Parts: sequence; structure tokens; C-alpha cells
Amino acid sequence: MPKVHPNAAAAAAADESPTAEASCGGRARAAEATALTVWRKSLLFNGNGFTVFDSKGNLAFRVDNYSSGSRDEIVLMDAAGKPLLTIRKKLVFMMQKLSLGDRWLVYDGEEAINPRFAVKKHKGLLHSTKALARVTAPCTSGSKSRLVYDVEGSYSRRCCVVYDDRRRQLAEIKKKESAQGVALGLDVFRLIVEPELDAAFAMAMVILLEQMFGSRGSLLGETCVFTRL
Repeated sequence: MPKVHPNAAAAAAADESPTAEASCGGRARAAEATALTVWRKSLLFNGNGFTVFDSKGNLAFRVDNYSSGSRDEIVLMDAAGKPLLTIRKKLVFMMQKLSLGDRWLVYDGEEAINPRFAVKKHKGLLHSTKALARVTAPCTSGSKSRLVYDVEGSYSRRCCVVYDDRRRQLAEIKKKESAQGVALGLDVFRLIVEPELDAAFAMAMVILLEQMFGSRGSLLGETCVFTRL
């Protein structure tokens, strides 16, 4: 099995030179974009989650969940254990059964009030669509929400793009190959983040897509906490 996390030489071969690169969204990737390798596996023994490496093979993010412990909280830690974002799942019940859906609220750090974003899974009931999720803000009581990001593509194929409200591509999920050209499968893929988007939030969107469309089911119950390495 090829190495999931690249060393410096392999990373250089994988990322090649800092030139534009084709994307799922149909446009070239900017040279200054951040390229991350996402491994859909926790570093903990008998745990579920994600492990994320930067282009030099250094650990960048991790999401851990003990299979025998509480599923209400998942923590992504930095070197100091500082939380970056907290995601809480909120069930939304409408009058009609077909309108039943889930919504996730994203908070700074470990805050429990004044969420920064609300993320809702797109429901394509009548026809096929590329739309996967919609991110709105602010979502505080009494405020009118506004569109911030749209997520489109296919998570099951690891080909997704995050657009802002001006249809600018800010992040992308795409398949990854080793330096030898060996496909790494669906458990290992790339996350490309443009400078205008926080990489922690981009990683939060990856985890939310896993909750919505992943084949292994949800990693969290009510609360998911993110911190950065």
C-alpha cells in the first residue's frame, strides 16, 4: 500500500511545480492555494475520524472519535489542544414529511451561542442536481440569513467544489494518486483551499459532507469540536 502521508520529495512530485492545475469546478487552481491530503482514518487505535497532512507530510488537522466512547463530541486538535470550531447538529422538522432535513450550526472555538454559519443538506427529491449543501450566515435569532457558500459536485466520487456567493471557487475535494500514479481510493483524497478561505472551515465542510453523504454513517451525535495542529 502506498504511503498516505508524503515526505518532502514525494510531496514535491505530487504537487509538481506551483503552476495552475485543473479542478472539478472547471477552472485552474491558483498557485498559492493550500494543498492538503485527507485520510479518512483516525490516528487513534480503534477510533474513527480523519487525519490531514500538508504538502510536506506534516500533520495539519485530526478528527478523532473513540468507537467505545461518546459519539456526541469529536475533537480536532492542534499542538496546544486549542479548539477552532464547534459543530452542533440541529434537526429541522417541517410541516410536510418531504421537507424533513438536518441542519448543522458552526461556532467559533467551543462557543455555544451566536453561531457563525448554518449548513443545510440539499434535498434533490424531484431531479438530479449537483448541489450538495448550502452555507448561510448570520444565523442568530431574529437575523435574516444570507447565502455565503454553495457546495456542489459528488462527494461519493470525491469531486466537490465550494463556491462563494459570487460563484468564485474557494475550495475543492478531489481524488489523489501517489507519486507513482497509484490511486489511493476513496479513503485518501485531496483538499485544495484558496487563500480567501480558512482551511479549518474547509476541513469542517469535508466532515459535514461525510455526515451527509458518507458510507460509514455519522461520526457525531449532537456536537463536533474542531481544533488545529
